[in-house]
Amino acid sequence: MAVKVLIVTGDAAESLEVLYPYQRLLEEGYEVHIAAPAVKKLRFVVHDFEDGFDTYTEKPGYTWPADVAFADVDPGQYAALVIPGGRAPEYLRNDPEVKRIIAAFTGADKPVAQICHGPLMTAAAGSLDGRRVTAYPALELDMRGAGGAFENSEAVVDGTLVSARAWPDHPAWMREFLTVLRSKAPVGG
Repeated sequence: MAVKVLIVTGDAAESLEVLYPYQRLLEEGYEVHIAAPAVKKLRFVVHDFEDGFDTYTEKPGYTWPADVAFADVDPGQYAALVIPGGRAPEYLRNDPEVKRIIAAFTGADKPVAQICHGPLMTAAAGSLDGRRVTAYPALELDMRGAGGAFENSEAVVDGTLVSARAWPDHPAWMREFLTVLRSKAPVGG
């Protein structure tokens, strides 16, 4: 039986922050499902850093189908959770089904990878209190407000919670997450 990993996301998620872990986990042999508010084609965005801009820019990104609606997710069927960033977390954090899913993973001490604005959802689920975490640096106050100890580094590991700032941190983020995931839910184990 395949070991399953869930990605929770929606429209306006950062393309790289969804598709890089999706493909990397498939490469490792995990079965990966993308959950969204509804089963539909999602429209991702590309956030980039350009000279002369005080913040990131946003352009249209890839489209990708969601496999399962949040309401139909049984967290017990999955070994781990990935929470990408982009703008999707700004509205998804208010979804009671997202909070249910995240609380189930963190409550069971299952591996959770979060990046960029994704920790806004973990914060809304009440799952950051007392945890070491990183996120997009502009979210430092949000992370502290949720009870997290913010660290501005490329990958922060606090038990089974693995955080990163943004897509430039992918190599360190996935390396650390896969170390945690393999120890808790190895493929073929």
